[in-house]
Amino acid sequence: MSKNDEKKPAPRQIARNRRAFHDYTIEDKFEAGIVLEGWEVKSLRAGKGGIAEAYVVVKDAEAWLIGARIDPLPTAAKISHPDPARTRKLLLQRGELNRLIGLVERKGYTLMPLDMHWTRGRAKLEIGLAKGKKAHDKRASEKDRDWGRQRDRLLKVR
Repeated sequence: MSKNDEKKPAPRQIARNRRAFHDYTIEDKFEAGIVLEGWEVKSLRAGKGGIAEAYVVVKDAEAWLIGARIDPLPTAAKISHPDPARTRKLLLQRGELNRLIGLVERKGYTLMPLDMHWTRGRAKLEIGLAKGKKAHDKRASEKDRDWGRQRDRLLKVR
């Protein structure tokens, strides 16, 4: 075990997009930083964030998070006029961003926010490169999930 492996704490989850795993097949995952204001960080630490209806777009060679809600705390500064559903910029490395631009524009993929969490004191967003599932794909994945549960029950009894 190396020295770096010992010091990695598990990321603390803020919000999770369960619907994304049901409606989309996730091909690849990326971790992006989020540009936040001070009141948003305080709200996220208090657990007031959600990404259930959010999505990611690539515009002008930059990634943007649209539709994520971060509700302000009642003690938020009244000077700043907080907007809970404002568009937030995502921070990705240039190589990752170029790869995402190519896949989204040419191959028909979409970018979905999967998980918002804390990593070393910074809010991060896990983005999934996703392709939409058809109805029969959803049924097949549900059938596989049910079989997995039943198999685990059978093996647990014995």
